[in-house]
Amino acid sequence: MNKLIRRIVIVGGGSAGWLTAGILAAEHSAASGTGVQVTLVESPDVNPIGVGEGTWPSMRHTLQKMGVSETDFIRECDAAFKQASRFDRWVTGTKDDSYYHPFTPPHGFGEVNLVSQWRALAPDQPFAEVVSHQPHLCANGLAPKQITAPEWAAVANYAYHLDAGKFGLFLQKHCVEKLGVMHILDHVKGVKSADNGDIESLLTEAHGAIEGDLYIDCTGFSSLLLGQHFGVPFISLKDTLFCDTALAMQVPYPEPDSPVASVTISTAQEAGWIWDIGLPTRRGTGYVYSSSHTSDDEAERVLRDHLQDFDGNARKISINPGHREVFWHRNCVAVGISAGFIEPLEASALALIELSAAMIRDELPVSRQAMEIVSERYNERFRYRWDRIIDFLKLHYVLSQRTDSDFWLDNRKPETIPGHLLRLLELWRYRPPSRRDFHELEEIFPASSYWYVLYGMGFEQAEVDQKRSDDPMLARQFFEENSNMTEKYIRGLPSNRQLIDHMVKHGIYKI
Repeated sequence: MNKLIRRIVIVGGGSAGWLTAGILAAEHSAASGTGVQVTLVESPDVNPIGVGEGTWPSMRHTLQKMGVSETDFIRECDAAFKQASRFDRWVTGTKDDSYYHPFTPPHGFGEVNLVSQWRALAPDQPFAEVVSHQPHLCANGLAPKQITAPEWAAVANYAYHLDAGKFGLFLQKHCVEKLGVMHILDHVKGVKSADNGDIESLLTEAHGAIEGDLYIDCTGFSSLLLGQHFGVPFISLKDTLFCDTALAMQVPYPEPDSPVASVTISTAQEAGWIWDIGLPTRRGTGYVYSSSHTSDDEAERVLRDHLQDFDGNARKISINPGHREVFWHRNCVAVGISAGFIEPLEASALALIELSAAMIRDELPVSRQAMEIVSERYNERFRYRWDRIIDFLKLHYVLSQRTDSDFWLDNRKPETIPGHLLRLLELWRYRPPSRRDFHELEEIFPASSYWYVLYGMGFEQAEVDQKRSDDPMLARQFFEENSNMTEKYIRGLPSNRQLIDHMVKHGIYKI
């Protein structure tokens, strides 16, 4: 139990495996030969599923801390800048039904009750557009920074859209060549247990036994170590989040210089929703739906109608919404799909990988004995985070006013709504969400995100809140400042396409 933790073995590549390897190796000096040894083992025959093409702003810090060049990342991963999510037809289903969830918090958030003053001064304008400049940048297809800005810098908070396949290969090259990660291509054919029940080694076809002190399971839906070897139970979320199937397609642009959207667009349908992600060379799109509410054939018809009968191939992906009962068991921790997966609404999958790897990095136990304490804390934190993701995704469905199908009606049945979310919604009838409603310093969705969804979807509050105006003059000042910032940025920022093309051709300044 006092054995030192010096060897980390990651099983599985793709975004989960290579992000985890890079985050750990960069922090623990794997390249020096004196730090922690990081080895990644992946099958030469398995193509990574890829958890999606959307990220959160946290990805900027993650890549920068790993020593990645943003220019190289944009060039090699077919990446584009993302500033928000846009939700179409989620409230009423009409063509003009649309709202934004931007990455920048409302201007003045936490200083005054912006909600009551928005209702009083600008009730006919969308909430996000009154309190944030970012929806206006997205509507105009603008980039989050000027061409002269250095890597990672910005005037508007941003994340990325990326090609998941190219991203995994890019990370692999960087981790092996720059960060000292050992890469083994081989089939894992078994797991050898130690006397105390830990994993002692992985048994491979060509490399024999591969020993480690901590094993990280990044094997996707198979969950080879945590699920199959240890038998950690799986908690299904199908009764709360109904979407369990996706049809994915890659759609070319009409012209090479077609605009690149600055947002992930989510368009609600009768049995789910269609995503649309703009990359520099193509769009990634697909229909996420509930197989209990529609057939595969009907779903494909809906997707092709949405794409105006595009004749490309559709790839079907089955989703088993849920997560493992615990995520760290003995000397094994699951990261990525092996820990759990739900529909890609709000693009939480890659962010969860970042958060998981970051906590392993920051809390890496010195010894096997200390691992017991760390794993307990890890499981507690990530169960909380999964619960908050479930709440936030379900919120989008609960607030919908659509009555055109059983899918939307079933989503609003009280028995499908987490009790924690129901209690918060009752509380928020009398005041907006605040930081006091959430307990983590690093909340996966902060109170400001709830503001954008609640008031984007027309959430009504009791009359008592209308009287709690706090400081009308200060709120008005924030609204005016936001309007002035919006005009300034619209005048001075290039389009998303212009910035991407410039970076691909010429690069930008490094900090």
